[in-house]
Order: sequence, then C-alpha cells, then structure tokens
Amino acid sequence: MKHLLEVRDLEVRFALRFAELTAINGVSFTLDRGERLGLVGESGAGKSVTGFAVINLISKPGYISGGQIFFDGRELTQLPGEAMRDIRGNRISMIFQDPMMTLNPVLTVGTQMSETLMAHRDIEKKEAEKIALDKLKKVHISSPEKRLRQYPHEFSGGMRQRIVIAIALLSDPALIIADEPTTALDVTIQAEITDLLLELCESERMGLILITHDLAVVSQVTEKIAVMYAGKIVEAGPTGSIVSNPRHPYTQGLIKALPESRKPGSRLNQIPGVMPSLGDIPPGCAFHPRCDIRGTACDKQVPALTDKGENLMVACHMVK
Repeated sequence: MKHLLEVRDLEVRFALRFAELTAINGVSFTLDRGERLGLVGESGAGKSVTGFAVINLISKPGYISGGQIFFDGRELTQLPGEAMRDIRGNRISMIFQDPMMTLNPVLTVGTQMSETLMAHRDIEKKEAEKIALDKLKKVHISSPEKRLRQYPHEFSGGMRQRIVIAIALLSDPALIIADEPTTALDVTIQAEITDLLLELCESERMGLILITHDLAVVSQVTEKIAVMYAGKIVEAGPTGSIVSNPRHPYTQGLIKALPESRKPGSRLNQIPGVMPSLGDIPPGCAFHPRCDIRGTACDKQVPALTDKGENLMVACHMVK
C-alpha cells in the first residue's frame, strides 16, 4: 500500500548574495492516511521550512534543491503551478501559528469561508455557506449561524484558531500541516485545540503533520515523532518510545527541559548553547558543540540516521 505522503532526501537551500545556505539537508519521512507525525525541535531546526516545502510554498530566495515529495502517488516538486494550487488548500491544508495573520480582519468569517470554498469548487454561495456552517459545528463552535456573520476581532484567540481549523477542513483534505497551532494560546485552550485535532484526525481519517517545539503537545497528539536539528532529522520513531526512552542526546535535552520533568520549585534544565545559524553549521555532527557525550568522531564525521530496532532511527556516533 502506498503512503499518503513520502518525503525522500529533501533539500532546501536559500540563494543569498554572499552564499548558498542549506536549510534542509536530506530529510526523509512517510505518513499514512489517518496517521499523525510530530516534527519537533528548537527554532531554526528546519521544521516549518519542511512543512512549507511539502506544499511548495518556499519563499524566494529559498528553493527545493533536491529530493522528492510524493503525495498520493504524485511527485509534487515537478508539478506546474496550477496543478500544485489545486492540491494546496484543497487536498493538503495548512494551519498557521497566528490566526490573526491568516484571517482577513475586514471580512466576516462566513464570507472568508465561502470564498475559500468557491475558489476550489464550482459551487453556489448558498451551498458554500451550508458547508461552512457544517465545518464550524465540527470544530465545536457554539451558535455557528451567528458566528458566520461576525468578524475575526469578535472572537477570542482559541475561537479564532478553531475557525482557522474549520477553514482548513472546508475541502475535506487528506492531509493537514499544523505549524505551531497552539503557541499563542494559554494552556487550557492549548489542550482543547490538541484534543480537537486528534478527534478530527480519527473521525475524518486525515493525516496530520504537527510542527512544534513543545514535546508535551506532541506526546498527546502524535503517533510518531521526527526530531530535527540544524536541518536534519536526528531521531525518529514511535512517540511513546522516544518520549519514554530518548536515545539522541539532543532529544534527551529537550525532554529534560520540560517543566514536568523537574520537582516543583527546582531550576529548569536547559541545553547549553544555541542552535547554529545556517551560515555557521559546524563540521561533523551539528550538535557536537552542545553535546555532553561527544567523542572523537563527532566533530569530523556526519552521523548517518541508522536503524536502532523497534522502528527507531538515530543519527549519533555515540548511540549503539
């Protein structure tokens, strides 16, 4: 059975005046229908660029410089613009981090939803409004008929994010890419949004790529995780295995930094140093300057992502 999404050796570069910088370097993963994948890492790891590459929305001077992206058997990197636009927002939807950047402040929610639908389907406005109403009900928005006539500023942050999810659902996509969908929300609303995404994936058989730096959110929603560092996947496998027994020292550092891993009142752990910039990625393993178990090979040789058993892949010279 073919995968819903298969990314093979993806490479994304940015052609700047002074140099060509590699933002994504050989990223590969698969996703099946109804499956949920978390892309995890600090800011600058390449998570969002990977998500944007899947729907071919890399802004210039960035471009996909290598690899292949297969969606439902079609190779997306070779598709002409019009064919890609038919897939983007239709078969693959994206949920962005800030709903106020996604929603138009001068149009009612109903108008925005209807126009989105009519851009992808040959339907009348009345039919579009009916579908929009149904999607608002799906994301558990109360009084949906009234809400269709309201403007984005009349909603709370959590409600706006629900509306963005409803818009993403309009064309019954096979895959949703959610880029930090809960970052700007308080903890209670975060839990509601993650529960909603989980419920929709299970009821609609949608694939989900959840892009986040928050391992706590990922552990609640996804079935498998790919941990990214400096444009590469350094650990990938089942969510339960990685959260309970991380093998890569970077993943271990991320989990130790979670507040719930410390006793109340004690200082939080943090990984020393910072993520390297694209123009300053160190030789060998990019994580070695911050790593407390580095060996002699770590600053010379790039570790391959190798199978450690039980569907777990790790890129580390020191992990046997």
